[in-house]
Amino acid sequence: MSRLRPARGVVSLFSGAMGLDLGLESAGLQVRVAVEANKTAAATIRRNRPELPLIERSIENVSTEEILGAAGLEVGEALVVSAGPSCQTFSTAGRRQSLAEPRGTLFRHFLRVVSEAKPRFFVMENVRGILSAAVVHRPLAQRGPGHPPLVPEEQYGSAFELILAELRQTGYSVFFDLMNAADFGVPQRRDRLMFVGSRDGQRVTLPLPTHAEQNGSGRESWTTLRSALAGLEDTSPEFTEIPPGKRRYMAMVPEGGNWRDLPEKHRRAALGRAFESWGGRTGFYRRLAWDEPTPALTTRPDSKATMLCHPSELRPLTVKEYARVQQFPDEWEFEGSPAQKYQQIGNAVPVGLGRLIGEAVWTAASRKPGRAGAGVIYCDNEVLLNRIRKARGTVLNPARMRKVAGLREAREWMSGTHRRRAAIAEGIRPWSQAAL
Repeated sequence: MSRLRPARGVVSLFSGAMGLDLGLESAGLQVRVAVEANKTAAATIRRNRPELPLIERSIENVSTEEILGAAGLEVGEALVVSAGPSCQTFSTAGRRQSLAEPRGTLFRHFLRVVSEAKPRFFVMENVRGILSAAVVHRPLAQRGPGHPPLVPEEQYGSAFELILAELRQTGYSVFFDLMNAADFGVPQRRDRLMFVGSRDGQRVTLPLPTHAEQNGSGRESWTTLRSALAGLEDTSPEFTEIPPGKRRYMAMVPEGGNWRDLPEKHRRAALGRAFESWGGRTGFYRRLAWDEPTPALTTRPDSKATMLCHPSELRPLTVKEYARVQQFPDEWEFEGSPAQKYQQIGNAVPVGLGRLIGEAVWTAASRKPGRAGAGVIYCDNEVLLNRIRKARGTVLNPARMRKVAGLREAREWMSGTHRRRAAIAEGIRPWSQAAL
């Protein structure tokens, strides 16, 4: 440990397969300890970083003192505490149990370590779904006329409001933005909400996009799947098989298509019960396109609802192809079954995105402290703030799926839902107000 510089030291929590950590390290930071409870992810860390201190227990059962001791750091000495607390409870692809589910409160243990370890900065990433999550999730089937009005904790954005309140309580100046990985050269359209906290009031300038979908914007074009996989040598390709019943329908989907490209007579049978639901359902029977970035990698690319089929073959991407999309080094090896490897890779932060965050932190570390307000939340993305201001407090099932279908009744029920989103945005400052 003596050869490592505490000034660059990173404490990694919920480390997973270390996608975020590899990105931070590529920016010149040094991971000093990893905390990871998942056995296969921990095995992946040991395989690739046998010298790295690893605490293989749930964060609820690990003290900050133990973490700092393993890292060889004192209180206040770490540059960064980083984490991506479990995001399934906030994801729009999941059941949206949010903070009512134990995994949804893991961010509080992250904040516990931050408050006790007192690093100069913290980095927390999570899914876009946090913006619209509720503290208590009420299923769609229980909303609308014929059901009680929503209480504040059941309204969209209430979880985000609570998270911001708890971030303020740390006393750190907090900077956040919603970043689409494709806009930063990652071959994947993957929105991640990034929070960076500064203990000493130094401004953190989050990176601006370098890539764009269309030419003529002054930025480079999005990185495509074709270019991401160029030169990949995979002599023993590892992937899960698409079950025969799903293969039948997947074979009918063209490159870049999904279930909507199936012949109409097959759509109901292919989707099953989901055919009667609503929304885009774009993940059903989805085939990738060579000359576009992939959608956000899922943890189950062989499931009909989260399918990520190869553009020209009847299979998901291989494990190595998956890892390439997330920008892991080709030599990085994953432990576990193919399904467990997909899960580790799908849950990771793209390495390139982690590098940009690491560079932003290191740049901020060289600035003079003091201008940013303690416990103040900053965001310079006006488009994001407007989205937060205008977002609905809830949505309803289509009339055909409601207990009471009348339009007047629906409007009356919705009028009882308090609109809180504008108030949330009012509590966030642009950097131009930092000195006010």
